[in-house]
Amino acid sequence: MAELKKMKQIPEEERPYEKCVRLGAEALTDAELLAVLLRTGTKGSPSVHMAEEVLNLSREKEGLLGLHSLSLTQLKSVKGIGKVKAVQIKCIGELSKRIAQTTARKGLQFTKPWSIADYYMERLRHKEQEELICMMLDTKNHLLGEEMIFKGTVNASLVSPREVFLAAMSYHAVGILLVHNHPSGDPAPSQADLDFTQRILEAGELLGISLLDHIIIGDCRYLSFRQQGIF
Repeated sequence: MAELKKMKQIPEEERPYEKCVRLGAEALTDAELLAVLLRTGTKGSPSVHMAEEVLNLSREKEGLLGLHSLSLTQLKSVKGIGKVKAVQIKCIGELSKRIAQTTARKGLQFTKPWSIADYYMERLRHKEQEELICMMLDTKNHLLGEEMIFKGTVNASLVSPREVFLAAMSYHAVGILLVHNHPSGDPAPSQADLDFTQRILEAGELLGISLLDHIIIGDCRYLSFRQQGIF
């Protein structure tokens, strides 16, 4: 195997930092972008090579998507990645999710399932466990707040309607929207999802709190119960 090139041996115009200055960040590969943020490598492991190792570390997802699932311990297993660099990488992943969510919030419309799916996609599609979020709305469909009602292991049964409506009543909501993720990436509803949603509908009718939609987030895909005519 050929000896890895040290950064000093790479022509200056091809080094990630200089390349970014000359051509713009969009000209950099994923590994080069990460290398710029890592800044320095170690003896025998230049920053670009270190970045490539990080991007190949996840067994579940390739490249940048894998950063979301890596633990600090996994990151520190790469030569040259200590606690500081590992924390930096975790923060990069979280920052990317928040940028995506902030951008999506501008287009958030509670009558448009795609806008709700966009808003939650980056936050939920990387999760390894199911999370159920309840959005509480007033009479004019303004968001009063949101609460995570449930977080459990993969394939776990969802929470009881009681917890959903206790949260809704604490906000004096007249309508709710449910959003939860499928870690498998497939947003098709399970029988448990269908049964749970029916129970929420029936309980909401008794309490005067309408279920406006239930949206399941998959991997870059979503399903809206209302859109599909499930209720």
